[in-house]
Amino acid sequence: MRIVVRSLLMACAVSALAPQGVLAVERVVAPILTTADARDAKSYAQPLVARVSHIDLDLTVDFASRTIGGVARLDVEAAPGASAIVLDELGLDIASVKDGDGRDLVWSVGKNDAELGAPLTIQLAGARKIVIGYASKPQARALQWLEPSLTAGKRGPYLFSQGQDINNRSWIPTQDSPGIRQTWSARIVVPEGMTAVMSGERLTPGGEPAGEGRRAFRFKMDHSIPPYLIAIAVGELAYRDLGPRTGVYTEPEMLDRAAYELADTEKMVATAEKLYGPYRWGRYDVLVLPPSFPFGGMENPTLTFLTPTFITGDRANVGLVAHELAHSWSGNLVTNATWPDTWLNEGFTTYFENRIMEALYGAPRAQMEADLDWGEMQADILEAGGPTSDGTKLYGETGGQLAYFKGAVFLRTIEATVGRVRWDAYLRSYFDRHAFQPQTTAGFLKDLRANLIKGDATLEAKLALDRWAYDGGLPPNAVHVKSEALARVDDQIAMFEAGAPASRLSAGTWTTQEWQRFLNNLPRKLSKAQLDDLDTTLKLSDSNNAYIRSAWLELAIANRYEPALPSLEAFLTSIGRGLLIRPLYAGLMKQGDWGRPLARSIFEQARPSYHPTVAESIEKMLSAT
Repeated sequence: MRIVVRSLLMACAVSALAPQGVLAVERVVAPILTTADARDAKSYAQPLVARVSHIDLDLTVDFASRTIGGVARLDVEAAPGASAIVLDELGLDIASVKDGDGRDLVWSVGKNDAELGAPLTIQLAGARKIVIGYASKPQARALQWLEPSLTAGKRGPYLFSQGQDINNRSWIPTQDSPGIRQTWSARIVVPEGMTAVMSGERLTPGGEPAGEGRRAFRFKMDHSIPPYLIAIAVGELAYRDLGPRTGVYTEPEMLDRAAYELADTEKMVATAEKLYGPYRWGRYDVLVLPPSFPFGGMENPTLTFLTPTFITGDRANVGLVAHELAHSWSGNLVTNATWPDTWLNEGFTTYFENRIMEALYGAPRAQMEADLDWGEMQADILEAGGPTSDGTKLYGETGGQLAYFKGAVFLRTIEATVGRVRWDAYLRSYFDRHAFQPQTTAGFLKDLRANLIKGDATLEAKLALDRWAYDGGLPPNAVHVKSEALARVDDQIAMFEAGAPASRLSAGTWTTQEWQRFLNNLPRKLSKAQLDDLDTTLKLSDSNNAYIRSAWLELAIANRYEPALPSLEAFLTSIGRGLLIRPLYAGLMKQGDWGRPLARSIFEQARPSYHPTVAESIEKMLSAT
């Protein structure tokens, strides 16, 4: 059954006045997909009955209580006869729910689920604006509160959010589903001397007085976005331009290093536009966070969040920046409608990232990164149960990073089959057709058939679309891009295995990617003499490159190499990026009586510095028998 809400198709104009570098846009309420596969099992919302179209936040950040509290005003679009709207909430302290005229509305919170939270049902009584007074809890899953000691400057506290995938319901009462796109605005009050940034147009970059030693910062986002992309950070921040529409925020102590690493950001934006069409978000700024940030990056619109672990002084890891930028098309512009469709975000973006890297830095570098991804994908397939496992499907809950790597190989295989020129033309038109809309796997395949295959039965058979999307493993037409540079590293691995000392390796010229290939492909069992040689010669335990050090520590753990334990403890208590630390805890747990006590002891020290979602996942790992 399809319910059409007339007002969902209407748009309202917004002010044409916008700061330089920001696009003035028409606020449009994004459509709701009505196909069965677009039903979001991770949300209690019933958007075809009543949906949130806009959120206006007026909130105060309280570091003492570790809460964000104030008022959320929600604009509601409702079908005729709709009596209630259902929101998602996760542990919010709700004080009041009123309509736009200040009249109390009847509301209730349903049964709580540890992962999903609870449904917040509000009786509309004809209201089309809802005003909710509330506060987050100190343990809100989206928010990480850092003590001054965990920042670079160590002078003041720091706050940042991580909304993906369903964490924002712990600090914003809304319909927390990627298929229910919403515009938003915000006024954020913080202590004097601190700066608030959010993933929208920054209306008051320097803030404005808010009384009692506080400042207020205002933001807006006139494009409809999935709510997981509403993000906030508060701290002692400095800013530097990188180009006419790009810049970097970070702590003052990190600004020079971050700006150096990010020097090509403006070029990346221009390169991405040449590939797949205009950048539609105005500015592209980045925020380099403290080390406890749980991911490599988060593609929050207008303000990508980045881990500092990508800063290695040689710009070898700026593929991470290219990845988050590519999300401005695949993920932010066209978004997975449900979380089993994640590959539509991550697989597309991993492919797009590689194309940006090729255009800027040449084919050899892009080939090296694609080849590394292929190796990671093969490892993920094995970890997920092998090529026939349901865990290796693109559509569904995939393990590891399969949504990234298998998705990218799928798109690369289409490119190789139809040719780059034809494929690029299709992709650009795809982003245009579905801009600011959700998408499902079935919807993408339908679009491919209508606008690329166009009834060509031979091409349909060659592409094997359904097998790629819905079956486990890799179809036989999968394209493996191979790197000559990594092949030379493989020769070095064989040489070391045959007994050559580490001093004969050409490691002094290796990039981060070549180091990863070397360390990850060495046999998991080496003699102590070999490990001593590697560590003494190559200074692996002392490496300031987080990617190299993590790979080395995985190998050290597999061999119970105790000389690396001080480095391991220092690493796990100073880095919070899940990609780099989870394998180390998992490796320790596999080492039984030797490793498990170490894992639990180090985690006890490190837990306060980890994001709640990372801490929770590691705690589950450590409690498993």
